[in-house]
Amino acid sequence: MQSGQWYCCLDPELDELRARARGAVHAHNTSPPDARGAMAPELRALLGQVGEDCFLEAPFHCAYGMNIHLSKRVYFNAGCVVLDSALVRVGDDTMFGPNVQIYCAQHAKDPAERAQGLEIGLPVTIGKHVWVGGGAILLPGLSIGNNATIGAGSVVTKDVAAGETVVGNPAKSLNR
Repeated sequence: MQSGQWYCCLDPELDELRARARGAVHAHNTSPPDARGAMAPELRALLGQVGEDCFLEAPFHCAYGMNIHLSKRVYFNAGCVVLDSALVRVGDDTMFGPNVQIYCAQHAKDPAERAQGLEIGLPVTIGKHVWVGGGAILLPGLSIGNNATIGAGSVVTKDVAAGETVVGNPAKSLNR
């Protein structure tokens, strides 16, 4: 999975990693409200990197957690989902509206291979000072440049350049 090759997601080792993530996510989502910046220690320990002043509103969900790398002052509003079968990097001062979904897994297109659990994890990289509006979906293998804006409800299927604003399904640039 982490080598960027096709793999079978129906694997006991991956099942164990996902179970660990579910436990950490559950601890986070059921923690009593705390001062700003609080994150359940189980979730903080699970994530690959957590910069200063990051905040993830509950409920939050991730598949593995270890592939999520948050720089400074990253904010996820309630209901966000990160299916991190590959590396997800988020730059400083980036904010996500409610119910944003980030997907790294691309499943096999052949039905027989898909039934066997064949997939590949493609990384998602999000720059600094990015705003992702509520309900947006970011598909596998994307790069979103610094200062970009993703409109609410957009389905992002292609890279987004620095400073670009995209909206719609599929997301299209408003800058052109």
